[in-house]
Amino acid sequence: MEILCSGRLGAADLACLETSCRMFRGSHEIFPKKFRSVVEFVAFTLCGDQPRDLLDRCDGNWKKVLRFLQSLEQSSGTVATSSGNMQVTTGRHHTLLVHDSSVYSCGSSLCGVLGHGQDTTQCVTFTRINFPSFSHVIHVSASHNHAAFVMQSGEVFTCGDNSSFCCGHGEVGRAIFRPTRIEAMKGMPCVQAATGLSFTVLLTKDGHVYTCGTNTHGQLGHGDNLDRPTPKKVEAFEGLGRVTQIAAGSSYTLSVADDGTVFSFGSCSNFCLAHGDQHDELLPRAVQPFRRKGVHIVRVSAADEHAVALDSIGQVYTWGRGYCGALGHGDENDKTLPELLSGKRKTFVVADDGSAFAFGWMGFGSLGFAAGERGGAPAAGLLSPPLRGSDQHGPVPHLAVTTRGSIFGFGDNERAQLGLERMRGSLLPTEIPLHTQDTT
Repeated sequence: MEILCSGRLGAADLACLETSCRMFRGSHEIFPKKFRSVVEFVAFTLCGDQPRDLLDRCDGNWKKVLRFLQSLEQSSGTVATSSGNMQVTTGRHHTLLVHDSSVYSCGSSLCGVLGHGQDTTQCVTFTRINFPSFSHVIHVSASHNHAAFVMQSGEVFTCGDNSSFCCGHGEVGRAIFRPTRIEAMKGMPCVQAATGLSFTVLLTKDGHVYTCGTNTHGQLGHGDNLDRPTPKKVEAFEGLGRVTQIAAGSSYTLSVADDGTVFSFGSCSNFCLAHGDQHDELLPRAVQPFRRKGVHIVRVSAADEHAVALDSIGQVYTWGRGYCGALGHGDENDKTLPELLSGKRKTFVVADDGSAFAFGWMGFGSLGFAAGERGGAPAAGLLSPPLRGSDQHGPVPHLAVTTRGSIFGFGDNERAQLGLERMRGSLLPTEIPLHTQDTT
């Protein structure tokens, strides 16, 4: 029991033990009758005190509760697969892949966003990015025109268009063609980065938030509209709680505090701040509907025109522009406040059984099923993205990682952003061969 309850085994490991060994299937009258097996009791022990609603949503199965909680601990979209830890993220015309702490990129190298140097304009297959640091990469974030990489050491590297100072290297108004360390963050180890349109948000291990880049709408959270050439701490979070997760939309920022409060700031032209109006916020402001209802949010995702949130019992909320059904409420109405569910224009949600559901705009095969099929087509075994709102209209790639470490892509591939050679696009999820290569 000591080994089983040590926390070293995941929910999937416990399920395998239960199905493969008779000893773990029954309770053997050792544990209370409400636990169907030894494994179920172990899962209950590992979960600790959890809301009854969460157990009910998991059909009374403590293994499912444990799987949900452990998926939340895998921060920033990195998932453990049989092929190693993986994360995949997409920009407008490029894709970044983390595979066992190495990073690969493919697509169009607009302003050096692929990180392979000035001579590389396109990579049609995933190509390994060389870093000047020996530390492993644990998290990546891709935007339209720049990218950020968080290392195991807590260092942050960026590359891409720095004309708006979004790369954080000071007043260097030129493209950064290879990943370069942000010297201003020395001594402040980070765990996550979020890249918006020409601005960057960083989260440190201590739960502090730093921002840099363009600040037209107050998306940097400093109470003004001044651009910042290097990361500056968002002082307004002092006294509001420790921040545990961040997300960046096109011109706004979302953050989650350790008490489940969501804060938003920046542009509200698309109702993405969830305050019921279209007024920009220059400082972090709590999203009151969640507070009033006692909803504890654990994850948020920010798209260009809408946002998504996941609460502590696995329920999903959306708000913002509803064009093409992007919010998933069965209509195209805008939502000025978060609304519980019973993507520019599409959203993906992965259920606890690995099924993937999509809703919103279907152009370029961006939902992953052919025209004429209804939304919510399941794709078994999908792990990543666990929660994502996609708001890119037009040639945008979409990728997902399976439990076996396979990657499937769909959508537009005109600039090789899916890593599929000799294909201009894919209406259905297509497996991407990972014949990764090093930069020459």
